[in-house]
Amino acid sequence: MSEIYSKLMKHLEKSTALETALVLFQWDSETLAPEKSMELTAKSIGILSSEYYNSLINEDVKSLLDKLSEEDEQKQLDFNQKAIVKKLRKTFEEMEHIPPEEYQAYQELIAKAPGIWSKAKQENHYPSFAPYLEEIMNYNKKFAGYRVKEGQELYDVLLNDYEEGFNTKELDVFFDKVKSAIVPLLKEVVKKNDMIKKEYNYESFEIDKQKEFCNFISQYVGFDLSRGVIAESAHPFTTKLHNQDVRITNHFLEHNLESAIFSIIHETGHALYEMNVDSAITLSPVGTGASMGMHESQSRFFENIIGRSKSFWIPVFSKLQETFPEQLKDVSLDSFIKGINKSVPNLIRTEADELTYSLHIIIRYEIEKMIFAGEASIHHLPAIWNQKYKEYLGVEPPSDSNGILQDIHWSCGNIGYFPSYAIGSAIAAQIYYHMEAIMPFHSYLEEGNLAPISEYLKEHIHKYGASKNTNELLMDMMKEPLNPDYYVRYLTEKYTKLYEL
Repeated sequence: MSEIYSKLMKHLEKSTALETALVLFQWDSETLAPEKSMELTAKSIGILSSEYYNSLINEDVKSLLDKLSEEDEQKQLDFNQKAIVKKLRKTFEEMEHIPPEEYQAYQELIAKAPGIWSKAKQENHYPSFAPYLEEIMNYNKKFAGYRVKEGQELYDVLLNDYEEGFNTKELDVFFDKVKSAIVPLLKEVVKKNDMIKKEYNYESFEIDKQKEFCNFISQYVGFDLSRGVIAESAHPFTTKLHNQDVRITNHFLEHNLESAIFSIIHETGHALYEMNVDSAITLSPVGTGASMGMHESQSRFFENIIGRSKSFWIPVFSKLQETFPEQLKDVSLDSFIKGINKSVPNLIRTEADELTYSLHIIIRYEIEKMIFAGEASIHHLPAIWNQKYKEYLGVEPPSDSNGILQDIHWSCGNIGYFPSYAIGSAIAAQIYYHMEAIMPFHSYLEEGNLAPISEYLKEHIHKYGASKNTNELLMDMMKEPLNPDYYVRYLTEKYTKLYEL
């Protein structure tokens, strides 16, 4: 091993330990911490964040990275080590221009803000969250300004953080292609919506029994409870310390059976990615997903491509009926499959069907663009949100809790994240057509044998973590970069068949 790289690893070990502590704080705040705790706890998070910043952003690390970029040093590094150096240099360049006191203050802010958001959502009171959101947006504008290159838009800086190489110009083309296919198809689907009945989904379903079934289905999909934990939170999420400690949460609604089931399958998809990262890199800067788009592709692949297919439910639908015998006694498998795939424009992104889902993302993307272009004030966002929902989906939120306050992301500082969901859906469709061509995909599902599917994803995507980027993974796997045409094909084929168009 390179002597210079060994010196760098000492810095990395410290930064990883500090990052792990911060992850634990975040997990605790979302799942267990008392409501009033974060005002003071945030100060500890700020101090730890400052230590994390200083462990990476210093002259020693800069000097080591410069030396490791030299040709002679590069020759001494293996594939993973080169990827770690590359990723760490990118992180260094992103953070070095941010003054340390501003970094600490911002980390304290986004430690407190999710609790403020959660309370505002519960009380349907956007004004109590708005000042925090405005401060978060201002910090993000400021931080993007420190990093922006000549001719680059501020918002593009943040988009690139989540999906390297993507900017508003490329995303506008991507979303225009998706929108031009979805909107006319949705109009035809809505005309025939009465042909699919799903009243069963809104009966009363005991929460404890929902938890029991969701734990079963998560493990059925592949979640390993010896290396993972399932808890509850206001908004389901996945986090990890390393590939031996991956944590997911769920959220339960008494009168919506599908909600928790598909949330847990979604989060299990994220978890499998993290559990399958190679142990050699799990405690390193590349020990996570290649990008948020690729990460979302895995969650949405399991949730939608697999989880909403008839093949998946053939072996397990009887288990669901046994869990809720009264509510599902007159529901056939075919009726259930039609129900879980029914397309109805609604208010809530996480409850959206596959056909309308990207319209929810487009709304958030357009609002973020408006904020960064100075075309929308934070205090006017509820009205803008409601108007866009009426325009794109034909529905209008009756409250801010079902509107502007429904997502946790902005309170966590995840600005520019939402497009990754749509990119992930497109990648998932592309992977599906590839896998369907090379293996008996649906036969495996009908047999209750997800292992060959999961193993293929592990060998071609998961184990590499972030040592390869999205298009490198796709090119190595199927000799083709991201192509949204597969996504349009998938939605068109699925809903044309479902609604007999």
